[in-house]
Amino acid sequence: MPGLLYVYSEKIKQRGFCALFQICLFTESISAYKRKTNIFKAYKNICQGKVRRKENMSISVNIEKSFRGFTLKVQFETGELSTGILGASGSGKSMTLRCIAGIEHPDKGRIVINGKVVFDSEKKVNLKPQERQVGYLFQNYALFPTMTVRDNIRCGFRGEKRLCDEKVQDFICRYHLEGLENRYPSQLSGGQQQRVALARMMIGEPEVILLDEPFSALDGFLKDILQKDMQDFLKEYTGDMILVTHSRDEAFRFCRNLMLLKEGKTLIFGDTRKLFEQPELLEAAILTGCKNHSRIERLGDHELFALDWGVALRTEKKIEPDIAHVAIRGHWIQGTDHKTKNCISFQAADYVETTFEHQYLVKSPEMEEDAVLWWMRAKGSFDEPAEKNLPRYLYLPPEHLMLLK
Repeated sequence: MPGLLYVYSEKIKQRGFCALFQICLFTESISAYKRKTNIFKAYKNICQGKVRRKENMSISVNIEKSFRGFTLKVQFETGELSTGILGASGSGKSMTLRCIAGIEHPDKGRIVINGKVVFDSEKKVNLKPQERQVGYLFQNYALFPTMTVRDNIRCGFRGEKRLCDEKVQDFICRYHLEGLENRYPSQLSGGQQQRVALARMMIGEPEVILLDEPFSALDGFLKDILQKDMQDFLKEYTGDMILVTHSRDEAFRFCRNLMLLKEGKTLIFGDTRKLFEQPELLEAAILTGCKNHSRIERLGDHELFALDWGVALRTEKKIEPDIAHVAIRGHWIQGTDHKTKNCISFQAADYVETTFEHQYLVKSPEMEEDAVLWWMRAKGSFDEPAEKNLPRYLYLPPEHLMLLK
């Protein structure tokens, strides 16, 4: 058996994929590991062909906490899926993670990690952070400024002292920190600091991983690499992961379940793709990036009048009595020269150019004074004129209309 597998085979048997994650790096492609060591195949052989999850593998949170005039009140359960927390700055995302990790203490409520009660205000249970087996990647990395890279990583080690030096050196190599061992955090780039923080977190062999804006300090190229590695890892990882982000793209890409947080309160929780497709609430649609929404007058089970857009629309879904708004994402709108049902006249009031698409702010005569409709259209080339092949009308497909409370 190759050296790497020989060293870790027993730990893989005992700890399952949590140990395997120590072998597969965020900073190196998992597909490369498949080629180099065939580690995934070896792992399946060790585990007799299947990865078995522990029983009660989930995180259950139902807590309240008041802090300087701000009140956090969240409730969700991750089940067996990667979970995201999406919200604006100051909505309580990081505070939620800190409560789960034991860094902050809720005023009341209950937190259960993999069947183990780590906090219960009624039963006076409040385990210390080191007793929760949680790995936490801080938003600002929280590296100790007076410690070297080596000593920062050493702080996360929880095993036998005689194995510490070897394990620390192993993680220095895995996270590509060779040559930086004796530098201090102030001497590192943002990406290097993040790798140190990841190494310190994973050397402690956590059962649960909490990631607080993990890609925020990275440049574009390194961010793409780390995001791809994270995505590959999550396809195989059987442990619990909660990702806090303000990026809709990151939430959609990495998280099977998503909680939308607004001003410290759980707005909605559910399957990520379903929330983007039909967010149910106007506030949830806005948080997930929808710019186009209008008040409605209900005309029938599948007919409505969009008051702000000044157009009658047919919907695919039934319009329930409590529906107050209709919305559509700009990428689903289609240009056409033929007026049919669900069409609105195209008149561009303003234009925004991005790298790969044209964005038009449409203002037709039938719209309310302050209303606009954002339409996103992919570019054919970088020098394509914004005026090329503009349509006479915009078509709002019934299947993409979101009915919101």
